[in-house]
Parts: sequence; structure tokens; C-alpha cells
Amino acid sequence: MHRQRSLPLFRIAALVALLAVGTVVVPAAATDRVVVVRQGDTLSQIALRHGVTVAQLMALNPIANPNRIYPGQRLRIAAGPATATLGPATVDPIVHVVRAGEHLTGIAQRYRTTIGAIVKANAIANPSYLRVGQRLSIPGTGAAAASAGKGMSASMASLVAARAEIRTIIVAEATAQGVPVAFALAVAWQESGWQAGVVSSAGAVGVMQLTPPTADWVAGTMLHEKVTLTDARSNVRAGVRLLKHYLARYQNDRSLVLAAYFQGQTAADRHGVYRVTRPYIASILALEAIFSH
Repeated sequence: MHRQRSLPLFRIAALVALLAVGTVVVPAAATDRVVVVRQGDTLSQIALRHGVTVAQLMALNPIANPNRIYPGQRLRIAAGPATATLGPATVDPIVHVVRAGEHLTGIAQRYRTTIGAIVKANAIANPSYLRVGQRLSIPGTGAAAASAGKGMSASMASLVAARAEIRTIIVAEATAQGVPVAFALAVAWQESGWQAGVVSSAGAVGVMQLTPPTADWVAGTMLHEKVTLTDARSNVRAGVRLLKHYLARYQNDRSLVLAAYFQGQTAADRHGVYRVTRPYIASILALEAIFSH
């Protein structure tokens, strides 16, 4: 009932705007490394290659949307004490049994380690896929790994502060409908950057980026009230209600929930997570970790 979309023009414009502001040029520390983004790279892949988290990269660089990096972009990777503890630990690993609804972001936070460390320790080919009952070896790391991913870049923090009114609406609706607040905030930020006036090339409107047919479906089968996509509160209510529907349908499996939101429910039911959807999922999980703090 949702849609697969091409990149809205506002996201490209937002990226250009971020690169244009003076706060983007941040002097690198003497110990920092700089990597250059290659064609086809994603932020999660870069994080895994260098033993850091997506949230750390976002905090060190002016990245408002972790799903949007471009070839030739230079990214700082701290090599100081904050990242020195991010490699595999020398202590014996803990074994974690995956429960329904769990994802690597939450598991990494729980054990104060990184997604990259868990992926490496368990030879996980796709970090977006976990099986209920799967046994994960959790390499121990210091507390610095947990605290390092809590921040956001200065440019993103500025945008978040400027859009506090929309944030308040999302928090209120998520709380009222029993949807995890950080998850709703992350989806809305990924979709529109919490902007009410944006329209994608696929016709998705506003903060939660619902198309009119999807909005009509939510209105008729879930909310039983009219949805006005140009009204921020109505738009958010419909989008959060759709998330609630998917969370129940897929038993809190974040990957399938987000696949349904991006690809459509029928596609998610029949085909699972498309390859093209995986960076979208990784991006939102990284944002959820940021908005959880």
C-alpha cells in the first residue's frame, strides 16, 4: 500500500545546503583519519570497514541523512581514544539469543559494543536480517563504544532544533498510539527531515511521506477519519498509525516494518526486504539510535 520512491529533489537540495553553510568545515583532529566515499558505498558499509558506528560518523561529519552520501565526499573517522576501544575485546564473549523484534542496533547498545563488532564476530552477511533464536557471540568492549554513538552532527542538531514543533507532534502521536517514539522520529526524519511542505517525485506528501492512496487506505481501515496530508498533525497521525499497523503485522521486526513502509505491504509479504531497501533500513536504525538519547 506504500510505494518505492526515487530520491526527492528536496533531499538533494538539503545536501547542497548543508555543504554550503560555514559550520560544515570542521578542522580534523591530528589523530583523525579521512576516507573518501567510493561509488556504491553506504555509510553502514564504511562504518563496518573502519570499526566505528554509523552514529559516530554522523556525529563527526555534517550528515543530516545517513542514507545520502556521495562519491568523492570526505568523511572524518576519529582515531583517538573514543574509537580505540571499538575493536574486538580480549575478554570472553557473551552469547545473546535473538528475540522477536530485536535488531543489531538495540543489541549493540545493550552490551555496549558496536554493530560492526557483532557483525565481524558472527560473520553476519546482512546486518538487517536476524532470526528469532539466533545465537550471537557478543565481543566485549568498553563503555566508550556505547557513549560514542549518542550525538548528532552540529548541522543536524540545528535542523532538529528548528523543527521542534513537528517533533512535538510526532512524539505526541507516537506516545498516544503506542509506537516507539524514537522509531517514529527516525522514520519521519528519513522521509522528510520533519518538513510538512515537501512532495516527492512519487507524489508522497509531507512529514511521513504518504501517497494519497495510502492515506485513503489508512483513513478508511485504521483511523476511520479523514486524512489531510497537507496538515502536519493529520499527516503524522496517519503515518504513525501505519507504523503501528506494520509493527503488529510483522511482530516488531523492524526490517519488515520498514520494508513494508518503503516497498509496500504486498511486496514485503511476498518478497521480504528488497536489496535496494537495505540502506534505507540501516539509515533509520541509525537515526533511531540517535533519537533514543
